[in-house]
Amino acid sequence: MGVIRKLVAAGLVGAAFAVSALPAAAATVDVTLLLVNDLYKMSGDKVRGGFARLAAVARAERAKGGNLLYVHAGDAISPSLMSGFDQGAHVIELLNVVPPDVFVPGNHEFDFGPEVFLKRVGESKFPWFAANIAGADGKPLPQLKGPEIRDLGGVKVGLVPLAADDSPQDGTTGDLKFASTVDTGLAVAKDLRAQGADLIVAVAHANRTQDKELYDSNAFDVILSGDDHDLALFFDGKKVLAESNEEANFVTAVDLKVDVEEKDGKRTVTWFPNFRIIDTATVTPDPETQKVVETYEAELSSELDVTIGRTDVELDSRKATVRGTEAAIGNLVADAMREAVGADVAIANGGGIRGNKVYAAGSDITRRDILTELPFGNRTVLLAMPGKDVQAAIENGLSQIEDAAGRFPQVSGMVVTYAPTAPKGARVKSITVGGAPLDPDKTYKVATNDYMAQGGDGYAVFKHAEVLIGDRVAKLLANDVMVHVKKVGTVTSKVEGRLVAQ
Repeated sequence: MGVIRKLVAAGLVGAAFAVSALPAAAATVDVTLLLVNDLYKMSGDKVRGGFARLAAVARAERAKGGNLLYVHAGDAISPSLMSGFDQGAHVIELLNVVPPDVFVPGNHEFDFGPEVFLKRVGESKFPWFAANIAGADGKPLPQLKGPEIRDLGGVKVGLVPLAADDSPQDGTTGDLKFASTVDTGLAVAKDLRAQGADLIVAVAHANRTQDKELYDSNAFDVILSGDDHDLALFFDGKKVLAESNEEANFVTAVDLKVDVEEKDGKRTVTWFPNFRIIDTATVTPDPETQKVVETYEAELSSELDVTIGRTDVELDSRKATVRGTEAAIGNLVADAMREAVGADVAIANGGGIRGNKVYAAGSDITRRDILTELPFGNRTVLLAMPGKDVQAAIENGLSQIEDAAGRFPQVSGMVVTYAPTAPKGARVKSITVGGAPLDPDKTYKVATNDYMAQGGDGYAVFKHAEVLIGDRVAKLLANDVMVHVKKVGTVTSKVEGRLVAQ
C-alpha cells in the first residue's frame, strides 16, 4: 500500500488525482506560481496591500493566459476589524471576486471554531486543501481536497497542501485532528513523486523552523509558505522556498521554465526559476473588489472613527516589536488589563496585538485603532497562581523568540531578565514583582486574556490556575484598553525595562 493510501486510511489526507497523459516529445513549458499569505486588512495601508490590489495582481496574471497556479497559503478569516463583526464572511466575498486556485488553512482560519471555518469553506468559490486535517472520526473532511497531481501545460505538478499543525494551540479547532506538517509533507511528497509527478510543490502554512525542515529535506522543488509574515526567498540551485509579505504588500510570482523531454520511454524534466516580487504600491486596485471593500469600510466608519485619546509617545505594534521585545503598546495593553481586574501582574501575548503599524507621537487614538490592534474579541480574566507557575508562563512566552512567535509576553507589574539564546525552558534569569523577587510559593493575581487562560499559545500552566474572574463575566479586552485610554487621556507608555535581555 502506498504512503498516500496509508494516510487516507488513517484519515489524514485525500487521494491524489489522475492527470492526462503528456505529449511524447521535447517541450519547454512556462509555469507561474503566484503566492499570497497572511492577508487580513481589507484596504491595506495608504500605499500598498489589501484585497483590491491583490485582486488586480491575480487578474493581470490570469489575463496573460498560460499555466498559472494562484495559491493562498493561509490566514485570512481572522483577525481583522470586520471579522470581529461577521466572523470573516467579508473575506470570502472579497476573495471570491478573483478566486485563488488553492487555499490552505492557517491557524487563524479556526479563530471562531470549526463550525464557522466549514461555513466559510462552503461559501467559497475556490477550493480549500489540506493533507493533514481529519475529522473527529479520523476520516478526511469532505469539504477539503487532499494532495493531487495537476497537469499544467504538460507538466505534472504534485501539490502537497499543508495546514498549520499548531492550529489546536493557536486557534479553536474543536475535535478536528491535525497531523504533523513536516512528517505529512515528506510522506506525501515521496508518494506523489513515485506516482510520476515532475515537480513537487508544497503550499504550507508553516513557521520558519518547519519551512527549513521541509527545504532541507530536498523532497520538494518549490515550497510556497505562509505564517511568518515576512518577505522571504531561498534558492540553492535545486529548490525554492518563498513567502510573500503579509497583507499583500508584496506578492511573489515564481516563473518556472520547465523543459520536458520524452526519449526512448524515459522522461527527463529540468527547470529553472525566475522571481518577480510584485510591489502592490505600483498596482491600481481592482475596481470590482474595491467596490466591495468600500461598502464594508463605510459600515465600520460611523461606529469606529471616534477619538478616545491621544499619545505623546510613539507606539509601535509591528510584528518584530511586539513578538520579540518589550513594546510601549504592549505595556499599554498589559497595564490596562492589570488595572481592569486589580491584578498583581499581567501577561499578554504579543501575537494578540495585530495592527502592525507605528503611531507617531501626537497622534489621536480612536476606537478603530484599539480594535485594529485587538481584533480577536478576547476578554480580560483574572487567575490566582503560585509564583513558580508565573515563571513557567514567562518561560513559555520566551520559548519561541527565534521564531517571532505570538506567545512572546508583554507584561505589567513585573520585571523579567532573560537570556534569549539559553535553552528553551531555562531562559528566565530573574523576575521581580513590585520590586521584590518572585516568590515561587506565594500566590499572585494574574491578569491575562481568555485565550491564554485556556492554554492558547502554549500557556498550558494557566489551565491549572484558580479562576477569580472567568470569561463568562469578564469584560472585553479591547473595551478595557479603551477605558484606560479615556481615563488617562494622553498615553505616555514607554519602554522602561520590563523585559531585559542579557
